[in-house]
Amino acid sequence: MASLTIRNARKNYGAVEVLKGVNLEAESGEFIALVGPSGCGKSTLLAMIAGLESVTAGEIWIGDRMVNSVAPKDRDIAMVFQSYALYPTMTVRENMAFGMESRNVPKDQQKETIARVAALLQIEPLLNRKPGQLSGGQRQRVAMGRALVRDPALFLFDEPLSNLDAKLRVDMRTEIKKLHQRVGKTTVYVTHDQIEAMTLASRIAVMHQGELQQFDEPEVIYNRPANVFVAGFMGSPSMNFIDAELSSANGQTAVSFPLSDGNVASLPLANDIGDRAGERRIILGIRPEHLARNDADTPSRPGFATMDVPVEVVEPTGAETMAVLKFGDREVVGRFSPDTAPRTGETMPLVVDMTRACLFDPSTRRLI
Repeated sequence: MASLTIRNARKNYGAVEVLKGVNLEAESGEFIALVGPSGCGKSTLLAMIAGLESVTAGEIWIGDRMVNSVAPKDRDIAMVFQSYALYPTMTVRENMAFGMESRNVPKDQQKETIARVAALLQIEPLLNRKPGQLSGGQRQRVAMGRALVRDPALFLFDEPLSNLDAKLRVDMRTEIKKLHQRVGKTTVYVTHDQIEAMTLASRIAVMHQGELQQFDEPEVIYNRPANVFVAGFMGSPSMNFIDAELSSANGQTAVSFPLSDGNVASLPLANDIGDRAGERRIILGIRPEHLARNDADTPSRPGFATMDVPVEVVEPTGAETMAVLKFGDREVVGRFSPDTAPRTGETMPLVVDMTRACLFDPSTRRLI
């Protein structure tokens, strides 16, 4: 195993700056997810780690070795691609053995390694088949097996589940997590799917427009996002944002914004923010699951604010129900259990969990 350190990594294609000084560090055995929308630079960064793209500026270290000028074959890495990249004329066994053959690994050692990895991935019955005879999930297991037989210091995954259907993606996500728990190798995993990142990674690097927005544990990324972009990108449905102002309610700092009926909502803050807000204007961020129906069974607790809001649309999804609520001129999504779900057209008594609210500076878009 080896750690990975990236220091002020930059990548230019002519006058276009794709990466703008990325810094991050993965500890030995850690699972890091690079996540962000298409074009954010995450796949370019992975290619630079692998040696498939040159580094315009900065340093990339694998363990105690800077690898900027080291050839990909000498970096002690293994990469799993989105397209599987299996040789169609070779059997699964031959695909897995190919890299070992080129490195002159003895036949007995090849056989032993393939048997061990095939058992780990539960692909023993597939060893004599060719890729054309396999399902998408089976091909992805073989692609992972081909990487595993190398026993590298670093695993790199480039959106490996993008070509699979929704159910198979969930199954393979579980398999990748089990695999990492078994082998404990340092792993860098690129995805645009924030659910994959949240469920797999020990830490997540959120990227946008070539810059690292936040690098932290999934719980911190979700609950204390560094800025409006991270808050909106991570989570499905995403965080709700409401333009509001700071006010005073019964001697307590509150968040205020106009409602559709002409009244003003005043939601007391659960935590004192001191002078960190700077200006009176703020952006209130609240996740859909932190809205709930206010009824006789709802306990009155500090940090929970109440208000009445119109219900625009209700969307049952089975285990939960989404509802579009009207906060003044802003539509807000709430996540409810089917038992407490609102009805379209009703004015819903609502509880807002202000202990989980996030406040953002409207000028910098950063968390206050």
